[in-house]
Amino acid sequence: MTGGLTLHRLAGAERETGPARSASHALLPRSLRAWLGPVAAFAALVVVVLGVRYAGGSEPGGVDRWLVRPTADSVRGPWRHVALALDFLGEPAGSVLVVVAGVAGCLLLRRPRAAVLVAVGSGLTVGTTTLLKHVVGRTIHGPGNLSYPSGHTAFFTSLALMAALLAAGRLGLGRTAGLSLVLAAALVAGATMGWAEVGLGAHYPTDALGGWCTALVVTPASAWLVDRTADRSAARRPGTAH
Repeated sequence: MTGGLTLHRLAGAERETGPARSASHALLPRSLRAWLGPVAAFAALVVVVLGVRYAGGSEPGGVDRWLVRPTADSVRGPWRHVALALDFLGEPAGSVLVVVAGVAGCLLLRRPRAAVLVAVGSGLTVGTTTLLKHVVGRTIHGPGNLSYPSGHTAFFTSLALMAALLAAGRLGLGRTAGLSLVLAAALVAGATMGWAEVGLGAHYPTDALGGWCTALVVTPASAWLVDRTADRSAARRPGTAH
């Protein structure tokens, strides 16, 4: 009787390790889900409003002129090299190198779910900005240069968001600390790449804002999608580690 009771308890504990292990490997910590949802919704609203406001345009708006003299290549001296290096990271060759390095790093750390997020999150972010550019049709320096939203800014912000989400989950940060880390990382990354793109005359300031907000929408959604897919796959294969 005692042996049967012990086996029953062990079986129950074994069943409980699956969800617990899944939660520990979640890309989107539960403590942040309720807060990143409204942030993403507001960011999506900003993307839509700016997209409607500047649809089909080819000139800087009032906000753009207030912030900086748009379309002028204003970065000089050693800072120009910094801006050009940042710009390269958002180009096809540079972004592929960054994504490959990120995926490889996650795999070396034995975080396959994170590796999938780096690939999927980056791809969806770039794909979304590309689609929006063709829908909005805003241009800079000629009709062939679609500018809204900034893909460079969205890509760089997405990378920072993914790194911050992984760090928040790894460190077990609570709601306040985790949300602060995620938003601070997104703000720093977006401002840095936005400065480079606007300074080099490649984008209007509102393009950078639109790219930043696009990343705030797509990246958490990508993390949720990868988590949900991985959890469902694990549920069909009991006993398999995440």
